Amino acid sequence: AASTKWNFLPFKPGLVGGHCIGVDPYYLAHKAKALGYHPQVILSGRDVNDQMSLFVSNKLIRLLEQAGKKIQASKVLVLGVTFKENCPDTRNSKVFEIIHYLKEHGATVEAFDPFANAAEVFQKHQVQLVTALGSYDAILLAVAHDFFKSLNYASLKSCKNAVIYDTKAILDKSMVTARL
Repeated sequence: AASTKWNFLPFKPGLVGGHCIGVDPYYLAHKAKALGYHPQVILSGRDVNDQMSLFVSNKLIRLLEQAGKKIQASKVLVLGVTFKENCPDTRNSKVFEIIHYLKEHGATVEAFDPFANAAEVFQKHQVQLVTALGSYDAILLAVAHDFFKSLNYASLKSCKNAVIYDTKAILDKSMVTARL
């Protein structure tokens, strides 16, 4: 019903990155506290957003377990490392937290992003972007780049029960294991 309204904006859940949402609320909260007001809603919203990378990581691990796979023996493809779709900016992207978390838990993780600067990503985040895609036990669509809508996901799956986790809800429901 809301989408019938003339000024409706179709926001979708996902990882929150960038400067405005990731940093600016803290400036507002600081000023509010200085004026004697406790900005509970702002801080609660930031707390939820700050936990999203851990939430997504743990959900992907659970999805792999449900598919009969152990994270330590899994090969995971992360699609997108920028903070916003169709944009090369990686500042404050939460995707790197996911990649490092999955690696810490024993997964082999490859990341692909047609917009991000590979040298910059490696220098700043120690993440090597791949240029050729293989086959994977899990595919995490982290950023809604238009490019990712046209990928052949069936060819990227290592087996029939490989996990496809679409955090941005851009893929057809019939082809994904879970959405955010």
